[in-house]
Amino acid sequence: MPELPEVETARRGIAPHLEGRKVTGVVVRQRQLRWPVPKGLGKTLAGQILQAVRRRGKYLLLDFEEGSLILHLGMSGSLRIVPCETPPGKHDHVDIAFSGDRCLRLTDPRRFGAVLHTRGDPLQHARLAGLGPEPLGPAFDGRHLFTLSRGRRLAVKPFIMDSKVVVGVGNIYASEALFLAGIHPRRPAGRIAATRYDRLATCIRQVLQAAIDAGGTTLRDFTDSEGRPGYFARQLHVYGREGEPCPACGAAIRQEVLGQRASYFCPRCQR
Repeated sequence: MPELPEVETARRGIAPHLEGRKVTGVVVRQRQLRWPVPKGLGKTLAGQILQAVRRRGKYLLLDFEEGSLILHLGMSGSLRIVPCETPPGKHDHVDIAFSGDRCLRLTDPRRFGAVLHTRGDPLQHARLAGLGPEPLGPAFDGRHLFTLSRGRRLAVKPFIMDSKVVVGVGNIYASEALFLAGIHPRRPAGRIAATRYDRLATCIRQVLQAAIDAGGTTLRDFTDSEGRPGYFARQLHVYGREGEPCPACGAAIRQEVLGQRASYFCPRCQR
């Protein structure tokens, strides 16, 4: 599924093309996404100017003069900017047309994405209010992880994937960050020292920033707003490489299911 770097790539892709433009129409072909698309969305947005495109965790926030759209790409969603007359495909569920013949199109084959609207502060919306700090922001560091982990028996990998702990550390990037930090994904979160959490927080930032810089991980269902795939998959050290030699020590990479997600690690380097 699109993770934080993919969503940030999408944000950077669409923002310069749409900010400052006026909404000229909305077409909702499929209202039943993860949560129903609000009725009357076209009337709500008509004539409004898009002031900013922001990201919070894996959510995109489109701030208008009155209210904000909250978008989530779900498991297989993507956004494109296309000419308004471009015929829709089978899974093109929502179009937001802007001045200058630019249409923001949400494609979502599995329909796990979301298009929500709020007239208040989107950061206080029920879907966003309980989220943890941004991993690339100043509120996130090793001390934050260490403090929240005390007394926790939960394995460290699902711990750092908990959006209430820190947002946007999905399965791929959790595996990669733990490898770089030398921490076994099954180690209990409460049994990791503060110095190791300092290292882990640094590695989380490094992995996510590298993915953003590279344009997002190449996944089957994700391409950026101009239709190009991301390229971070070429830089993965352990994820998806079961049986291949560890790039650090040569031991065979292992794969185990942890929290119903595939986890990849080096049995020699990570402890």
